[in-house]
Amino acid sequence: MTHQQQISLHKLDPEMLPPVITLDAAARLDAPAARALLGTKAASLARLLGAGVPVPVGVVVTTAAAADWDQTCARLRALAAELGGGQGQRFAVRSSANAEDLAGASYAGQYDTVLDVRADELPEAVRHVLDSAASARVTAYRQAHPETGATAAPAGHPSESGAGMAVLVQVMVRADAAGVAFTANPLTGDRDEVMISAVRGLGERLVAGQATGDQWVVRDDQARCTQSTEQAITADQARQIAALARRVHAHFASPQDLEWAISTDTSGTEGGLWLLQARPMTALPEPLDWTPAVPGYWMRNFRLGEWLSEPLTPLFADWLLDRLDHGELQATRDQVGIKLSFPHAAINGWYYLTTPRLSPVAILAALLQGRDRLVRFIRYAALGPSRDPVAADRRLLAGVAEQWHTELLPRYQRLVQAGDQQLPTASPEQLVTIINQVGAAAGEQVWSLAVVGGAAWKMEGALARFYRRHLADSLDASVQELLAGLPGSQPDLPAHAVQSLDWAHPTAGELGWPVPRPSDRHRELAARREALTARCVAVLDDRPHLEAQFRALLEVAQRYAVTREQQARQLTLGWPLLRRCALRLGEILHGHGVIDQAEDVFFLTRAEMNTRAPLQQQVRRRRTAWERQRRLLAPLTIGRPPRLLARELLAVVDAVRTTSSAPQDALVGQPASPGHATGPVRVVHGAGDFDRFQPGEVLVARATAPAWTPLFGRAVAVVTDGGTLAAHASLVAREYGIPAVVATGDATARLNNGQVVTVDGSAGTVAVEV
Repeated sequence: MTHQQQISLHKLDPEMLPPVITLDAAARLDAPAARALLGTKAASLARLLGAGVPVPVGVVVTTAAAADWDQTCARLRALAAELGGGQGQRFAVRSSANAEDLAGASYAGQYDTVLDVRADELPEAVRHVLDSAASARVTAYRQAHPETGATAAPAGHPSESGAGMAVLVQVMVRADAAGVAFTANPLTGDRDEVMISAVRGLGERLVAGQATGDQWVVRDDQARCTQSTEQAITADQARQIAALARRVHAHFASPQDLEWAISTDTSGTEGGLWLLQARPMTALPEPLDWTPAVPGYWMRNFRLGEWLSEPLTPLFADWLLDRLDHGELQATRDQVGIKLSFPHAAINGWYYLTTPRLSPVAILAALLQGRDRLVRFIRYAALGPSRDPVAADRRLLAGVAEQWHTELLPRYQRLVQAGDQQLPTASPEQLVTIINQVGAAAGEQVWSLAVVGGAAWKMEGALARFYRRHLADSLDASVQELLAGLPGSQPDLPAHAVQSLDWAHPTAGELGWPVPRPSDRHRELAARREALTARCVAVLDDRPHLEAQFRALLEVAQRYAVTREQQARQLTLGWPLLRRCALRLGEILHGHGVIDQAEDVFFLTRAEMNTRAPLQQQVRRRRTAWERQRRLLAPLTIGRPPRLLARELLAVVDAVRTTSSAPQDALVGQPASPGHATGPVRVVHGAGDFDRFQPGEVLVARATAPAWTPLFGRAVAVVTDGGTLAAHASLVAREYGIPAVVATGDATARLNNGQVVTVDGSAGTVAVEV
């Protein structure tokens, strides 16, 4: 029987197929017969080959091969010879089980693969792959996924666990680069992105988890490399891979997980881009929607958002955040005469805040009840620090700062001290009361920090505008040097320093991190500040009115910079107590069998803490969702900013920035701490990465918090996704005398460990060194 007759016959009667067939013959089988005889992987590739997709030629040892193993081996050798199985030809031998490469269970990496096989070694390689179906890992996977319907093999098969197992034998592609591609973002579910991982040479290192490879994102034919460790492919090749991936996606009408290889060897038939495998993506989430429930301009990088660099845990969102809001609203009403709240929401688990909305009726009521307090507050607290810092300080802010120092902070300290004394014998009801009272007092601290500390960066902007207008042309220095090395701003690490306001994270005291040692840096910065101040005065010496204006601006900007740092340090004074109270309640719930461990309490809601029903599954689901959400690259803003707010924010940043030009392909953020530094990148996601951070590296993070302070002593520069001129990274970097760029948006996604970058903290740019 000729080869062409076999193809025709097989198309009509699958039962008459020989035990080994070529992929091009298999392409003529209908889908149900193909999968039964060829297994899922080979059936998919045969179908794609028939559609003209570049799939390496090969043969399939079908599921019927057990009937006559000797005949199978003879047939395999014969077809391998037809495929060019000479001395130099090598083959790849892979599994193709019926239960493999399914949408619900991929069996990825469960069966063995044998590469670089000579033609005479093929029978033994096929047997090896079949035998891998009996491995302990496959058995365990099968038991964990009973929905796949995988069964044991009938007696007499070369491997009794190989029922439903075919084996795919293909000509090896001499790969210069290989990898995987997903036709949807596996984290966000975005179907408009193709995610590519690539390594040099064969892709087995990547598939086996031995290498992470280069990472590419292709969207709208724009290829962006987010991690480059091997420089395996070019942007043009990434686009070609994406086009192939989308073609396969369209063919199967579902998101696909592909393996591919590229060979530049055009001497034979292996040159070009090849598809090695295609299977449905498993556990793909629905596409994420970052649209808030209420229209407006939403910010992740403002007020409390600067302290929350990860998604909210349920108990924080449902309880402590509510108490913070309560205290802040109370303080606002006492000071302003109206509850001036900033609405917030959790969008895909991330904290976002928008600007207040006041109805005319509410404003009128506030004016009537509070006499002119609201107008005075808006004039001198919201707008005054940028327009006339000296007047804002004299008319309002100095009094608010004094109130914090003499009333709000002492009351907070007394509540924390009383709670610490009460804690050892506190009942569950008393623990709840402590949390409610201390949380509300912390909310008052948030309000004062927002008003007084928040004025600091606006005053910095006013000083920067004056400096640019009257001093910058005569002085080669950044205005931010005038705000460094100030008395009372030395870097510190109190026990209550936090990684996040979310109380699920241990504080510095719990982690046992040492307090930073005193250094000469602060004295050096103070000396530079004093020298620059003298130079500024000298430039203005013949213009007394400008000199007086400069001295007044400088005095209030420096005073509020120090006050802001002091307020930020004291904000989380109650966090060790709050955490101990929550964990004590968690221990009680654990004792009743509600949760597996005390720390699980942070994944409950406030109402669930009153139950005695088991909630372990609920905790696991929420923790899994939280872990997925924390890997998202959440946008810094959503929506269009109000014109006044945009003008206010941009004016400050532009005034501080030394230049508007940036190197090609540089990351651009806000200039947070002046200077230049070059060093290797170290992306730090949390406390678990602290020990990996080495002296001389560039600290790259989503955001930093007070508990991160020890890293600044080792860093040559700091770069963050979020943050503002008033954020922790900005302030501490200045006090360590290292450059910092904040609010880059996606530095943690675009920069890779070991990559050498130059950070210009004066211009707000980060350039990758080639």
